[in-house]
Amino acid sequence: MLRLLIPGLSLLLPFVLSAQTDWPRVITDAEGSTIRVYQPQPDSLEGNILKFRAAFSLTKKGGTEAQYGSIVAINVIETDRNNRTLSLLASNVLSLRYSGMLETDKIYQLKETIECGLPGIGADISLDQLVAFMDGPLEARGRSDIGQDPSSRLNNNPPRIIYADRPSMLLLIDGFPRFKNNRDWGLRVVANSPYTIVESSDGWFYLYGGHHWYLGPMPEGPYQHTTYFASELVWMRQDIDFINAHGDEHSDTLREGNAGIRDIVVSTGPAELIQIKGKPVYGTIVGTSLRYVTNTDNDIFLDTSSNRYYVLLSGRWFSSRQLTGQWLNIPSDSLPSGFMEIPEGSPEDRVLSCVAGTAAAREALVDAQIPQTARVSRAAVVQVNFDGPPKFEAIRGTHLRYAINALIPVFYTGTKFYCIDRAVWFVADKVNGPWHVSTDRPEEVRLIPADCPVYNCKYVYVYGETSEYITTGYTAGYLGACVEGSSLVYGTGYYYPSWTDHISCPRPWTYGFNMWLNPWLGWTLGYDFSLDWFNTGVAWDEGYWNNGWWGPADYRPPYIWHHFSGHGLYEKDIQRIAGSNYNNNLYTLRPDVYARVHPDEVYADRQGNVYRHEASGSWSRRQGETWQAVDASSKTELVSLNQLTMCRERGNMRMRNFRQAKAIAGSAGDYVQNASKLFPYVTTKR
Repeated sequence: MLRLLIPGLSLLLPFVLSAQTDWPRVITDAEGSTIRVYQPQPDSLEGNILKFRAAFSLTKKGGTEAQYGSIVAINVIETDRNNRTLSLLASNVLSLRYSGMLETDKIYQLKETIECGLPGIGADISLDQLVAFMDGPLEARGRSDIGQDPSSRLNNNPPRIIYADRPSMLLLIDGFPRFKNNRDWGLRVVANSPYTIVESSDGWFYLYGGHHWYLGPMPEGPYQHTTYFASELVWMRQDIDFINAHGDEHSDTLREGNAGIRDIVVSTGPAELIQIKGKPVYGTIVGTSLRYVTNTDNDIFLDTSSNRYYVLLSGRWFSSRQLTGQWLNIPSDSLPSGFMEIPEGSPEDRVLSCVAGTAAAREALVDAQIPQTARVSRAAVVQVNFDGPPKFEAIRGTHLRYAINALIPVFYTGTKFYCIDRAVWFVADKVNGPWHVSTDRPEEVRLIPADCPVYNCKYVYVYGETSEYITTGYTAGYLGACVEGSSLVYGTGYYYPSWTDHISCPRPWTYGFNMWLNPWLGWTLGYDFSLDWFNTGVAWDEGYWNNGWWGPADYRPPYIWHHFSGHGLYEKDIQRIAGSNYNNNLYTLRPDVYARVHPDEVYADRQGNVYRHEASGSWSRRQGETWQAVDASSKTELVSLNQLTMCRERGNMRMRNFRQAKAIAGSAGDYVQNASKLFPYVTTKR
C-alpha cells in the first residue's frame, strides 16, 4: 500500500508561482528562498504512478549564488489526452542530494518543501516531452517496460486485400445482411453495417455516402450512382440530407459532382481496399532502394532491390510481388533497411511510427502506455441492457464468462457481475443490478486472450479510491492499439462476428477503415473516409452510437481528409483532421467525472550527479560550489548527456506540432477541465 501526501499537510508550506509553463519551475519556501526545479526525467511509469528524477537549485533569500542538487520522486499523476498534458496530484521525494552546506534538519525541511511543492508546479506537464524523455531510458532497459502483453497472440494473417485503380469505396457488412425496421421512416435498414443501406418497396436497395445516393439490386450490390428515388423514400432522403448537412465536418470537394466515388466494393468480412488513381506514379526516397506511390491515399512502397510491394494496413505491413494479390504479413522489424532511412519531414514519414527501431515507433509504444485518468464519483450509475435473457460464454484460459448479448461488456466471475461503461468498472451481486462503481476489477481480466471480443477491457484499470470517488484510467489498448513486436498495430486481427437479434451489437473490427497512427490523435480513420459516409444519424433499436465498430461504445476515431498536401513530420498538415471529432478522452462523455522561453537545461543522472548544458553545446558537472567542464574524453558520459538534449528537443517538437494541430483543428466542443481541488490523499494497491 502506497500513500502519498499532497501540499498543505506539511507545516512548511511552499509558495508556487502561478502559470508556470516551462522549466525550471519555481517554489518559494517559508523563509523566502527560491527553489528552481528543472525538467523532470522519467524513469518509470506504472499505471498512474510516475517515478522521475530532476535537478534543482536553491537560492537563499537575498542571495545571488545558487546551490544545486537532485531528487528522485514518485508521483500520482492525472492525464488529459485532449490537451496532451499530465498533472502531479501527489508526490513523495524518495531521495535528495544537495551540494551545499545545510544542517540535517534543514535538508529534511528542503525535502519536505519540494515534496509539497511538486504538485503545485506539476500542472500541465507536456505528455510529448514525457514521451520523448522516456524513449531513451526505456530503450536502454529493454522492451519489458512498455508491456508486451504475455496473453496477446495477435492474428496477423492478411485480410482480403482489394486493389482498385479508380475512385472506390469499401462497403462493410458484418456477415449476412440483417434487417431492422427504422422507427422513423417505416423502412427496413441493414443493421449490421456502419453504412446507411435501406430497402424500398420495389425491392431495390439504396446506399447513402458522401452526399450521394447509390442504387443496387441486393444489399451486397452492385451499386451505381442514382438520382432516382422510390416515392416512399422521399422523407428518408430529406431526413438524412438534413442530418448530414448539419453534421458536416468539412466540405469534401473530392466527392462532389463528377469527381465522386465510381465503384462501391462490398465485403461481408474483414477486408481492406488499396487504390491508385490510374497507373502508379513513383517518388524516390534518397539513399534507399525504396520508391513510394504518389497518386494514392494508401501507404504503398516498391522495394526495387527485391521488386516487391509493401503496403501498410492497420499498422501491419504486407508484401507481394504484385498489387493485385498474394499478400504476406511482414513483421515491422523484418522490413527492408530502407524503411528506417525514411527522413522525418518527408511526405512518407508518417509510416515511421510503424517501422520497428525508429524513434517514432519507440515513442508510439511509450505513448500507448500512458493512461487517460479520471476521478469518478462513487454515485455514478450505469444502465445495463440485454437483448433478451442474459447469455454468457466462457472466456478461454480463465474462469470468467462474458455476456454475448449485452450492449456493453458484462462479466461473471462466479460470484459477482462486473461491467464496463465508458472506461469505468461497475459491480453488482445480481445480473440485473443494482450496479455500483467498483473499487477493483476481476483478477483474471488480465488473462483475456486476444481472440475474445472483450479483449480491450483488460486495458481499463482501477488505480485508487477515496470516500468520494475512485481513480480510474485506460490505456490505448482500450481504443484498439496493440503491441506487436517492436511497434503498435491497430486491432487484434481477429474477426469477431456481431450479435444481431432484436438489436445489433457490432464487435471491434481491425480491418476495413484504413486505420493509421497519428502521434497525437492515436489511431484515425483513413483518408478515404468522412463522416458523411457513416450512418451517424440513422437510428434503429438502441441506435448506432451505442454500438462498437471501433471498441468502446460511443467512440469513433477522428478521420483525415484531402491526403498528400506534400507535408511531412507525421503529416503535420493537421488542417485535414476533422476538428469536431477530436476527442481522445472518453471521460469527457461522463457527467460524473471530477473536473480538474528556452529554459535552462539542468539534468540529474541516476547517481545523483547534476549537469548543465551550456550555450556553447558543451556540458558541465556540478562539483561542490562550481561547475566543471565534462572532459571530452568521457565519451560514454557525453553520449548519454547529448541524448538528453535530443530527447528534450524532440519533445518540444512534438509539443509544438500538437499545439499547432489543436489550434488549426479547433476544439471538439466543451472539454471537461481538470478541477484545481486536489484530494487529501491517494492510496494505490501495489
